[in-house]
Amino acid sequence: MNATQLFDQIQKKKSFLCIGLDTDPVKIPKHLLKNEHPVFEFNRQIIDATARYCVAYKPNIAFYESLGITGWKSLELTTDYIRKNYPEIFLIADAKRGDIGNTSKKYAETFFKTYSFDSVTVAPYMGRDSIEPFLQYPDKWVILLALTSNIGAEDFQFFTDTKKTKLFQQVLNVSKKWGTTDNMMYVVGATQASMLTLIREQVPDHFLLVPGVGAQGGSLKEVAQYGMNTTCGLLVNSSRGIIYADTGESFAKTAALKSKELQLEMEEYLHTYL
Repeated sequence: MNATQLFDQIQKKKSFLCIGLDTDPVKIPKHLLKNEHPVFEFNRQIIDATARYCVAYKPNIAFYESLGITGWKSLELTTDYIRKNYPEIFLIADAKRGDIGNTSKKYAETFFKTYSFDSVTVAPYMGRDSIEPFLQYPDKWVILLALTSNIGAEDFQFFTDTKKTKLFQQVLNVSKKWGTTDNMMYVVGATQASMLTLIREQVPDHFLLVPGVGAQGGSLKEVAQYGMNTTCGLLVNSSRGIIYADTGESFAKTAALKSKELQLEMEEYLHTYL
């Protein structure tokens, strides 16, 4: 899926919503635990209830690999289900990988061949040769960590050199030469919305994956106001605020309502800023 196709989906659904599938067996409704694959069953019902309102799903890989082989099976079942029933969905592996070339090559194979994701989140710290293996796959994307929403972002990402360039700006300046607007996007936390204008000066045409809306307190209005470009250029993620909005038997219905609320707000911003 290239940027034009992604924008087509945004226009069709009037939404730039990404839903994080951070599925924890401890938090899912108890009645699902009787299923052979309760994590997948939870995901399936969430997906069926919300697919009409979102353009992307983002399984956080840690929630699956922490469960060992059963978790990886649940991930496989989830990605296969999305591919079969909702092929238009943009699928993100939130894996935050990043290592030397041979290791990155295997990570790329994992998420682009074994599990058929459209994209994977990658840490830039080890530089170009750790990113290039992911860029060898046509119509696949690297989502590079640029400016994150956690408190610890202050520890390194705002480090400023003698030219008054912050570290996250250096990441943008250097990495945008590695890929294109069709295979490289950036993670920018919603709680860093005040920095979006500065980021857009450096990467005006790239897509941004923006986590932190919902449970983390980021403002969707500010993200749209300062981050949207002429082709939207945003995927805004909500995880806990949707999938755990209800822990009872009506969890999927409630997730649909929460997703629709965000979709309607996004439709308003698309009309305003495009």
